[in-house]
Amino acid sequence: MTQLPQNTTKKLGLVIDLDTCVGCHACVISCKGWNTENYGAPLSDTDAYGSDPSGTFLNRVHSYEVQPDQGPAQLIHFPKSCLHCEDAPCVTVCPTGASYKRSEDGIVLVNENDCIGCGLCAWACPYGAREMDAVEKVMKKCTLCVDRIYNENLPEEDREPACVRTCPSNARHFGDFSDPESNVSRLTAERGGMDLMPEQNTKPVNKYLPPRPKDTLSKTSDDIDVLAPYLEPIAQETSGFLGWIDRTLEKI
Repeated sequence: MTQLPQNTTKKLGLVIDLDTCVGCHACVISCKGWNTENYGAPLSDTDAYGSDPSGTFLNRVHSYEVQPDQGPAQLIHFPKSCLHCEDAPCVTVCPTGASYKRSEDGIVLVNENDCIGCGLCAWACPYGAREMDAVEKVMKKCTLCVDRIYNENLPEEDREPACVRTCPSNARHFGDFSDPESNVSRLTAERGGMDLMPEQNTKPVNKYLPPRPKDTLSKTSDDIDVLAPYLEPIAQETSGFLGWIDRTLEKI
């Protein structure tokens, strides 16, 4: 069985803002693209354009309708990938040492050359964050784009996970949680970042920011329809060439 490091120099991870995630799946596609073209064996797709498509993804987005204690129901988009837990059960259960946690930055990885595809790590992960590649027969998981964040051939602004770089709503943030002044540490403190399923005692590094309460318009007789100005016609009558066409067609 693989041993976990006693401590790590850095604690790299993600902060995911459930308030601003719009469920566009851009993070899913960019993750699939980057990891298929680079680190490890490609992420397989089976019958991608057929009647029963399936494939391997390191990041998925689930959507749920949530009813708050007050106010209307909300649609919450919930991205899910490996949380790079401090006490990762997927590591300690691995019989070959293929699943391991790096001491330099805390990233949990899989050595695909040593993976025998037994699936024990997937059973041990309480978050369902690992997927068996149906073609390669090895376990796949989020790598935090380890081949990207340290790649000096890339511009500095691109040295972050592909999902973070591509997110159009700025709902994903990457940084070092061991640094209290890092962007992820400040966001977690200011917004009340939460652990996913803390009762599992895995100490996940990644944090989720809860949705903010939504504003509502007061229900009074003085309410103004904010869309009304945009629904009024720009001009009462058409002019120019289009106006000539309208007048001609009216005579037919």
